[in-house]
Amino acid sequence: MRIRATIKAAAPAAKESIAYRMPAYWQDGPLVYFAAFKKHVGFYPLPEAIEEFEARLAPYAKAKGSIQFPLGKGMPYGLIRDIVRSRIKANARKAAEKKKR
Repeated sequence: MRIRATIKAAAPAAKESIAYRMPAYWQDGPLVYFAAFKKHVGFYPLPEAIEEFEARLAPYAKAKGSIQFPLGKGMPYGLIRDIVRSRIKANARKAAEKKKR
C-alpha cells in the first residue's frame, strides 16, 4: 500500500506495529495509524496534527483524532508525508522535555 510507503519514507526510523487492529507507527511516541474501509481510508494522526493542518484538511471529513480520505478521489500523499514529519518533530520535542525533568 502506498500509504505505508509514504509513512516509511517520511519516518524511516519509526517502528511499525499493529495497534487498535491497524498499522501503527511509533517514534518517541505514537506517530500515526491508518485503516482501510469500504469507502475511505481512516488516518489517525492524533488531535494536535489535525489542528495544525486544519486548512489543508478542510476538504476531508474529520473528527478530533481522525481524518477520512475518500477512496477514488486521489490520496493526498504529500499531506500524509507532511503530517508524519510534523508528528516526528512534536514527539521529539515532548521526549526532550521529559529528559529535562
